[in-house]
Formats: sequence, C-alpha cells, structure tokens
Amino acid sequence: LLIDWINSTLKEEHIVVKSLEEDVYDGLVLHHLLENLGSLKLDVDKIALTEKKQRQKLSVILEAVAKCLQLEGSQLKWSVESILSKDLLSTLHLLVAIAKHFEPNLAMPSNVQVETITIENTTRGLKTTTAVEYITENKENSEAQSKDDAFDELFSRAPDKLDAVKKVFLQFVNQHVGKLGLSVKDIESQFSDGVILLLLIGQLEGYFLNLRDFFLTPASTAEMV
Repeated sequence: LLIDWINSTLKEEHIVVKSLEEDVYDGLVLHHLLENLGSLKLDVDKIALTEKKQRQKLSVILEAVAKCLQLEGSQLKWSVESILSKDLLSTLHLLVAIAKHFEPNLAMPSNVQVETITIENTTRGLKTTTAVEYITENKENSEAQSKDDAFDELFSRAPDKLDAVKKVFLQFVNQHVGKLGLSVKDIESQFSDGVILLLLIGQLEGYFLNLRDFFLTPASTAEMV
C-alpha cells in the first residue's frame, strides 16, 4: 500500500519505489514526498551521494516532518540513524505518520502489528526479549478511547446541548425510579449519595436491594461511600 501510494504521488516526477528499505533511506524519496504533499521547500541537495550528505539531508527532512506533525522527540518512532541504516520498522512508522497527516483518507489497514525481537549482549550471555508493536492504529483501543471521550467532547464542543442531554437522562431515571414512588429533579445533588443510583440499578436489573446492605438515608460521607 505504501509503495503504491508513493509511486502514484510521485508519478509525474518519474520516481519509482520498489523497496522501502533500499529506496527511502537516502532521503531522496522523502524529499520529493514532502515537497509534493506539503509544498515544503527544504534547503537540501536533491541528490546526496555521500553518507555524510545523506545524514545531513535526513536530519533536515525529519526535523521538517516532526514540525509538520507537531511531534516531540520522545514521540518519534524513527531517527536519522535508523532510517539511514535501512531499519524497516522505523521506515514504516515514518511513512505511516506522513501518510496519515497528508493523506488522511488513504485506506490504511488498522491493527497492523509486528513482533519485535531485541537481543542484548550481557555478561551472562545473550538476552532476548520479544514485544508486539503496532505499525498502524490499534482500532480496538481507539474505539474504546472514543467511547470514553464522548462526554468530554460534549462538554468541550457542544456545551449548549448539555441541558437537553440532562433532560433525557432525567426522564429515563424517573421512568424507572418512579415505580418506587421516587422523583429526581436534579442529577448532581440527588445522585451524590449513591442511593438513587443503587435503586435505579435494582430497577434496571430487576432485583430487590436489601435495605440492610446500604443506608437509605446516609448521614455522613462514610455512609455515602
């Protein structure tokens, strides 16, 4: 997908990528991509033949990428040295980040992961550790995150609709606790001691809560807790 995307983006410049490891490391493709996608004019040579020139060129390019994507150093999953050494994992992370920023509608498959193996030379011999690393978005986590953030978005983006949402919740609560002869008029104050919440759960789940298990009229914070 990434190779096809790069080749279609740079078609008019007659650049053809066949291998991400072999064709991206020297900065030429990255340079043309950024100029084409982000209209960025970078003060670097078009072609860098020596390793020193390639390292300098990559340094300028990756600095521009971090600035465009508004990423701090600790958030970067690549470096000049890793790209220059043809590290595929770093190259994939870099290209996916560029694609997501400049081509958000690109049909990138989610949950693409690789198992990485790290071998460390210690005094006792070789130590091997394995880990799973996501190349593209972990959709299960992002979906869970989006569910957690639904009310945060309501507060920040549509505070004017908050009263309407509260009204719907009040109707829902009273529809169920009304069967117990109770009425809720204020969500904040009447839910703070936990009593209405317990009775509501009992009604929704269809069971009777033993009144000896909690304080029906709590008189202290400890009883509320």
